[in-house]
Amino acid sequence: MALLKALNERAGSKCELCAAENDLSVYDVPPSDGADSDKAVLVCATCASQIEDTDNMDSNHWRCLNDSMWSQVPAVQVMSFRQLKMLVKNGESWAQDLLDMIYLEEQTQAWADLVVATVEAQQGEACYDELGVKLNGGDNVYLIKDLDVKGSSMVAKRGTTVRNISLTNNPEHIEGRVNGQRIVIISKYVRKS
Repeated sequence: MALLKALNERAGSKCELCAAENDLSVYDVPPSDGADSDKAVLVCATCASQIEDTDNMDSNHWRCLNDSMWSQVPAVQVMSFRQLKMLVKNGESWAQDLLDMIYLEEQTQAWADLVVATVEAQQGEACYDELGVKLNGGDNVYLIKDLDVKGSSMVAKRGTTVRNISLTNNPEHIEGRVNGQRIVIISKYVRKS
C-alpha cells in the first residue's frame, strides 16, 4: 500500500500515461523487483490492459503519449518509449514522429532499450503452421483437427477459423479466440487462411 500511496502522491492521483482518474493501479516496469516507486508507474485500467495485450492496442488512446513522454519520471519515460515502439510496429506513423522527438538520458535509454529487447525476445522465434508457413500476430488460421480444450469440456472443431491470432513466447503455440473463449493452440494443428 505504501507504493500505491507514493505513486498517487507523485502522479496527483492520475494515470501517469493518459491522465485518467479512475481505476488506478501500480504497474511495475520490467525489469523490476516490485518494491520501488522509481521502477513503477500509476496506470488506469485501460492503459494496463493495453500494455499487457499489445495485440489489441487502441492507437487513438495512446495519443496521450505526446504529453507523458515529456515526464521527468524515468519510469514514465520508459513506458512512453515502449508503447511508442509498439505503435510504430503496428504501423502508426504519428508514433514514429514522437519517437524521433523523445529524449532520454543515457541510463533511461538503456532501461527503455532493455524493455524493448525483452518484449522482442518474448516474441522470439518465428512460429509456423503445419505446412511450414510463417504465422504473424493478427493472421487468420483454421484448425486442421478437433482439439480438446484443457480445463473445459469444449472441443474446438476441425475447420474452425481462428481470427486475429496472437503469438506467444513459445514458437510452438499461438493464442486465439474459439467460441468466445481465448485458448492456446499448438501451431502444428493450424493452417494459415
